[in-house]
Amino acid sequence: MSPVARNRLIALGALLVAGAGLGFVAFGNIGENLVYYWSPSEMLGQGDKAYSATIRLGGVVEAGSIQWNAEHTTLQFRVADDVKEGAPSVLVRATETPPQMFRDKIGVVVEGTYDKSGVFSSNRLMVNHSNEYRAPKEGEDPRQWQETLSDATAMGAK
Repeated sequence: MSPVARNRLIALGALLVAGAGLGFVAFGNIGENLVYYWSPSEMLGQGDKAYSATIRLGGVVEAGSIQWNAEHTTLQFRVADDVKEGAPSVLVRATETPPQMFRDKIGVVVEGTYDKSGVFSSNRLMVNHSNEYRAPKEGEDPRQWQETLSDATAMGAK
């Protein structure tokens, strides 16, 4: 076999392998492994498609909706499209300790599944925050962020 014929055969083999890989990605069951990223209104608008699919739900923690039970490490709150009154929202239940920055009106992304009872069961909770650090102002207690979670817990217990 001449070197030119051998190089053409190698190139043809490489193209076949690349084509098979592309075909697998395009026509394989890759769609079953997708994670949808939706806002509460988008998820609610999907109807049956939203049930049982793995979803990343992004929005804002609705003010006054946080209920934290430290004894059972259960957290319940509502994620809304935005901070406006009456914005579409979804009830979220999580069984993990919330991040330290978790509070009312903070941006969050929760990953989990939505069921027909209208509850989003989260197995992952992430808080959106900026990367800018602001030092406490004169006379401000650096642990003040904890009060928002404590206040929300007290309101949820009522």
